Amino acid sequence: MAGLEGVEQPRRHASATAARWSPAVEDERALKALELFGNPADAEVPLPSRPESAATARRLVQVVILRHWGLTPRMTEDAVLLVSELVGNAVRHTGARVFGLRLRRRRGWIRVEVRDPSRGLPCLIPVQELDLSGRGLFLVDKLADRWGVDLLPRGKTTWFEMRVADR
Repeated sequence: MAGLEGVEQPRRHASATAARWSPAVEDERALKALELFGNPADAEVPLPSRPESAATARRLVQVVILRHWGLTPRMTEDAVLLVSELVGNAVRHTGARVFGLRLRRRRGWIRVEVRDPSRGLPCLIPVQELDLSGRGLFLVDKLADRWGVDLLPRGKTTWFEMRVADR
């Protein structure tokens, strides 16, 4: 912060930060996203290819997996992280105006799909501890039970699956 040497910066208090985030607020935002965009478990949801759509995708995944399907917070957290990575790749690397989000559940598995009009394949690259980018598919590879890409006549679907312990 050039030019601000010797000037005391305001301190953030942990209690102030904690007061801003609450599960109830996140649930409200997730339910609002579901109302605005539709349920990706019912049909593919088209989202604009903009960085802020990652937050919408995270909220949609959260509300479906945690609230509608009643799965664990841990599974929800992992799926939210991974969908964010797939959406980030679709937004950054495809040049698309819109991408699609779809969630599927079958016995023992959940599947999250991000469809875009590019036929360019994503690339899993080795990452080093200090790398600032390139970790998206690395995380998908580590946290998902399976993942892959299905080429379509006009684009591709990048997906991951996670094993669910059915009751």
